[in-house]
Amino acid sequence: MATSASRVLALLELLQASPGLTGPELAQRLDVDERTVRRHLRTLDDLGVPVVARRGRHGGYRLLPGYRLPPLMLSGDEAVAVVLGLLAAERTGLHAAAPAVASARAKLERVLPDAVRDQVRAVADVLGFTTPARAATPPDADVLLALGAAARDGNRVRLAYRSFRGDASDRELDPWGITFHAGRWYVSGHDHSRDDVRNFRVDRIARVDVLGPGSAPPAGFDAAEQVVAGIAAVGWAHSIEVVLHVPVDEARRLLPRSVGTLASHASDTLLTGRAEHLDGAARMLAGLGVDFTVVAPSELRNEVRSLAERLLRQASPP
Repeated sequence: MATSASRVLALLELLQASPGLTGPELAQRLDVDERTVRRHLRTLDDLGVPVVARRGRHGGYRLLPGYRLPPLMLSGDEAVAVVLGLLAAERTGLHAAAPAVASARAKLERVLPDAVRDQVRAVADVLGFTTPARAATPPDADVLLALGAAARDGNRVRLAYRSFRGDASDRELDPWGITFHAGRWYVSGHDHSRDDVRNFRVDRIARVDVLGPGSAPPAGFDAAEQVVAGIAAVGWAHSIEVVLHVPVDEARRLLPRSVGTLASHASDTLLTGRAEHLDGAARMLAGLGVDFTVVAPSELRNEVRSLAERLLRQASPP
């Protein structure tokens, strides 16, 4: 019964989104036979939803013109999926505004059947995560949506941007992609002010104005790769070079992409990057569980030695 009801709702959604689908097309989308489609259409008619059929080249099934459906119709499974998705978004920072997440959850819970609502709340009350909550910096929703549309449509935009130092500027950008990384949103593309590919924190953008057609990204452009490469190249205090005595494919599995650049070095891997605190870099390298040789700087070698001595002291019996 639940499966039949969900398919009736799915049929209604198809009629709203794609009016004019034929019986065979509806059957294929719903993964049922045409006889079942006709039965579901009769169910909609019994519920007072007027579906009309037209013959000919541009025929098919559609809702009666002028008929208006409720703005949101979700099956129980769909509503549960959305609520759990909102919980995950809130935890990871993958949202544009925290109040909007809370209000969306409240609205969805109000329209759920009593039994389903109680079950969803029970899951929310006892749900645990193995990773800590992200201290997210959500962007303005209108800004995020405008950037997404511009990247999809290939338009150039003007950004009202504020740097991490607080300096305000107007930047012309051809946005090529949006990335969510470590609790923050970034837009990547061709920055005409610098004539280079740059990343911008979306939460630092106050306004987006569409200027017209922009340039297309180069073949193979990957916005996520651009973001992590940009973070790895940030001008932290120390430049580091380390040879990891494992093949480069294994090194890529061990290290986040934002740590630095990995390149084949004979049968080993050369890691180049930057670090703000060398003691933290030493702990990171030790935690990889593989042999390595510090090439530079010498201060990092000293930090590795100090860490090794401290661990030996802690491991020695009193």
